[in-house]
Amino acid sequence: MKKCRMVYLVCTATIIGTGLGAAPASAGRTTHVVRPGQSVQRAVDAARPGDTVLLTPGTYYESVTVSTPGLTLRGTGRSTVVRPNPQRDPSDACSEAGNGICVVGTRDESLRDVTVASLTVTGFTRTGVFAMATDHLTVRGVTAESNGVWGIAQERSVRAVLRGNTARSNGDAGIFLANTIKAEEGAQDTRGTVVEGNRVEDNRIGVTVRRLRGLAVEDNLVTGNCAGVFVVGDENAPRTGDLAVRGNHVRANNKSCPATDRLPALEGTGIVLTGTEKVLVADNRVEDNAGASPLSGGVVLFKSFVGVTGEHNEISGNQLSGNSPADLVDTETPRANTFTGNTCGASRPAGLC
Repeated sequence: MKKCRMVYLVCTATIIGTGLGAAPASAGRTTHVVRPGQSVQRAVDAARPGDTVLLTPGTYYESVTVSTPGLTLRGTGRSTVVRPNPQRDPSDACSEAGNGICVVGTRDESLRDVTVASLTVTGFTRTGVFAMATDHLTVRGVTAESNGVWGIAQERSVRAVLRGNTARSNGDAGIFLANTIKAEEGAQDTRGTVVEGNRVEDNRIGVTVRRLRGLAVEDNLVTGNCAGVFVVGDENAPRTGDLAVRGNHVRANNKSCPATDRLPALEGTGIVLTGTEKVLVADNRVEDNAGASPLSGGVVLFKSFVGVTGEHNEISGNQLSGNSPADLVDTETPRANTFTGNTCGASRPAGLC
């Protein structure tokens, strides 16, 4: 088969609103081009597995639900903007929940191989990009800013890649990953989810990992939040752990955020582990995180808020400076965790540097 010579096409283009109609299945993958004023959801609903829905520059006032496997929803960069429709459709679950882009599988079958890329999602009352029950989701080059709760979030999902995004000025976490927020369950194995190369700034918490195992948070810039990276475990089994926080630059997360039902006031926290096991915190640069919260400091190990201690966590090879009350803080049982090869000025208790 001849290769196509048109930009963005794998084989044949379908241009929404021009009357060309969809390419037949035999023609291969299709790119559906959407322009401002046209319906993104209509293009997504018309797409088949393997197709791309391409949003040209401009603003789109709607929520979008993706439920087709193998679909790519792509903009042309930050100038492609998805915002809420002031007249929310109560029949649209994604819109009604206050989310911008929803990528959703079912309880019985995960949605596979969806990509969301190269666009801005802003102003939604809950989440910019929300994923549930996905497998091999990719979110890349997305700017998620000024959303009410999370910038980019996923639950009950595996093997995701969240890479090269900007999550800024969201009400809770810029990037949020969890097993579920609606039930008490043990940690889920994400089977290799990667959160890599993102810029996460001016949120309540930069990156939250809650009740998960088997993932990596690496090479991100996390700055200007109330807390930088928060790895959360509790009394459920299996416990949060067997994951890595590695190679990140966690700097000046000194915003002040009031206490909530679940957490004390936050200020000046770099990386915190609560109730975790076998978490590797390695080769991070953690600097100038300073505050008066119980969780303030550079790398902080803290008994979980339901009283579960952390065990067998390894803090290794980090460069820490200018963090207060200390670069390393361990409130756990002595010798439950290991500290090796870190460069730092002060620790609580003394002797961890």
